[in-house]
Amino acid sequence: MYLCTFFVAFKKKSNRMKALIFLISLSLLVVTHELGHLFFAKLFHTRVRRFYVFFNWKFSIIKAKKFNSKWHFLFFNSKTPDSWEEQNLRPEDQDNTLWGLGWIPLGGYCDIAGMIDETKKAEDLESTPQPWEYRTKPRWQRLCIIAGGVLVNFVSALIIFAAIFAHWGKDELPLRNAAMGYEYNQILLDQGFQSGDILYAIDGIEQYDFSQAAKKLILDNPKTATVLRNDSLVTLTLSQDLLSQIVSKNPKNLMIPRYPFVVKDFAPGSLAKHIGMQIGDSLVSINGKPTPSAQDFTTTLSSLAGDSAVIGLYRNGRLMEIPALLGSDGKLGIYAETDISKFYSVIHHSYTLWQAIPEGISYGWETLTTYVTSLKVLFTKDGAKSLGGFISIATLFPNHWDWYAFWNITALLAIVLAFMNIIPIPGLDGGHIVITLWEMVTRRPANEKVLNIIQNIGLILLLLLLVIANGNDLIKVFTGMMR
Repeated sequence: MYLCTFFVAFKKKSNRMKALIFLISLSLLVVTHELGHLFFAKLFHTRVRRFYVFFNWKFSIIKAKKFNSKWHFLFFNSKTPDSWEEQNLRPEDQDNTLWGLGWIPLGGYCDIAGMIDETKKAEDLESTPQPWEYRTKPRWQRLCIIAGGVLVNFVSALIIFAAIFAHWGKDELPLRNAAMGYEYNQILLDQGFQSGDILYAIDGIEQYDFSQAAKKLILDNPKTATVLRNDSLVTLTLSQDLLSQIVSKNPKNLMIPRYPFVVKDFAPGSLAKHIGMQIGDSLVSINGKPTPSAQDFTTTLSSLAGDSAVIGLYRNGRLMEIPALLGSDGKLGIYAETDISKFYSVIHHSYTLWQAIPEGISYGWETLTTYVTSLKVLFTKDGAKSLGGFISIATLFPNHWDWYAFWNITALLAIVLAFMNIIPIPGLDGGHIVITLWEMVTRRPANEKVLNIIQNIGLILLLLLLVIANGNDLIKVFTGMMR
């Protein structure tokens, strides 16, 4: 049911691209996370029975295992031959891992011998503990093994951020450099903001950086906001339920800079290209109505879906008008220029590799603290509605390949994955970490029957969380289809 809805949500070609990019990113996150467990398990000579990328329900795309001094492969296999099983291997083969690629691209796993988790109960383990098993290892080694996935996810995020800064640098948009002002979500329009306002101060404290100001509006529960409107400062009193409104409506953006609509490229089969538009054209009006910003142009155009329109544009400084008969979607098939630095003066910071490393660490830590702070929305009246599943995550990605966006979002998701896994819920790495720490403090092993109960409780909680998060996605998909 859920997979069907996933495909319905991404039935458009542009959305299918989002889904593909998301799955590539998810695959990287899963592989790095599980490799963290694998690395420490191998470091401490703990057997890893299976290592899978993606889930292999019913069958695997590829299976590989080395024994008898050679590699063996199986393709599209549903059952591993008895000759591959551990009990039939020679002593020198006993530490080898079955490597696999499943067909359900929503996760993966690292099956560590002698570990009670959501897939194995105490009675599933061998009656006699073996020296290569997780349960026989010193507690500090078990702690390293179970925390390895979280550690690698977080470190990989820091590495990605550092690489981004080294390759692309960092741009900062001073709030007042956006001369056309900002476009505000309806939530802020209801608070008294107007399109074209420039945010000047929050709770009387002047703001200078666009991204930081947007975070403060969401997370700091401010009482007032001062905007620059028509060369005058206007102070607005904000509702104290602003955060609840944001959580309830879950807007993609609260505020974005206004900028002209300049043609960057054309989509396949573009109507705009067919009627003679060119890259670099600046679209300024529709049917004689001025559309100074890209947001104005898009909104006006969508209201004329299925009708004719005359598009006013500037090309090489000359004003032109081009007639168009719009399709039912009210789109011209244009990729607009969204690089703010093409329109406004931004502060660009360039970094050498050695400068990028501490900057990446600092930015990664700031991202983690911002994410943790944002979790307070879960405790608001509509907090559960803010949870999103796979579809919500996939929509974070652009509908075309963009290396900067891909790595930036992947690093963010790596931090989110690391934090979510460290939460002490049974079934997650955090639950195992808490149990191991308890054993280190009490100096006695946890009762295996109790561990089974805890794992079952954790599994129920995780399933409930998945149902709520992905259920919210289903509601959004179906309500969007009904509109």
